Amino acid sequence: MPFLFHRLLIVGVGLIGGSLGLAAKARGLVEQVVGFGRTEANLKIALDRGLIDTYTFDPAEAAQGTDCVLLAVPVQATGPAVQQFLPSLSPGCIVTDAGSVKAPVVATLESLLPDSLPCVAAHPIAGTEHAGAGAAFETLFEGRLCVLTPTDKTHAEALARVRALWEGVGMRVEEMDPEVHDRILAQVSHLPHLIAFSVMNGLLQSFPHPVQPQSEQVDPLVYAGSAFADLTRVAASPVEMWRDICLGNREALLSAIASFEAALTQMKVAVTEGDGQALSADIERARQERQRLTRLREKE
Repeated sequence: MPFLFHRLLIVGVGLIGGSLGLAAKARGLVEQVVGFGRTEANLKIALDRGLIDTYTFDPAEAAQGTDCVLLAVPVQATGPAVQQFLPSLSPGCIVTDAGSVKAPVVATLESLLPDSLPCVAAHPIAGTEHAGAGAAFETLFEGRLCVLTPTDKTHAEALARVRALWEGVGMRVEEMDPEVHDRILAQVSHLPHLIAFSVMNGLLQSFPHPVQPQSEQVDPLVYAGSAFADLTRVAASPVEMWRDICLGNREALLSAIASFEAALTQMKVAVTEGDGQALSADIERARQERQRLTRLREKE
């Protein structure tokens, strides 16, 4: 079976980039995986774990012979990351990404890349709260969804090959308008992360360290149950990545925040007024929608 790509350059060998390198190699989709990043310590971990075959800090060396570049970097680093390789990439090399925000990334890539370097923006919706090459694992993408966001400038052949790459590592692939993607992800991904960060910061405001009622130090996290742990799991996510996502998808995220604030205020009013009927109705609506999510997950 011929390789889908002969030389895959992964810029940012973290959880997503590293997992793709490992999975693509294991499934015979790529002949060679080259790592490029900021720290040698992380790239050495990636090499030792078999996520990549080699690494370099020289953009020209990294680009030589490469037929696909994956930009697995924070959203706002996408433009600067790709620019350093442009002088050395061969015509026909496909440039793709793995960012959680698509409209600004697509605009950036299409403005920077010449027609000879086709661009296909992608968002593999998979991950954990962990980061770095040490967090990567081969089965991360299996059964998960990847959204491609082609435009009228996207090359059909390049789109098909990027689709084949993500399908090859076990993902279900759909296509979507970049702005629609960003509005949806603001609600189902970006807002939940913001809420998780806020819940943790709210706890710190209520119980600043150290907490010493009656001269005995008390740590409220000791009493946290599974509800608190599940709700705040993603609060351990990488700072730089989520800062860039929030700023990169600012307008859609602000709209999602407004909807959440309205829903929270509605429940606050019910609690304030002791309105059990209104509170029950709010909880029941949420309960039914959450059960629908469970049913959707069971069909995957």
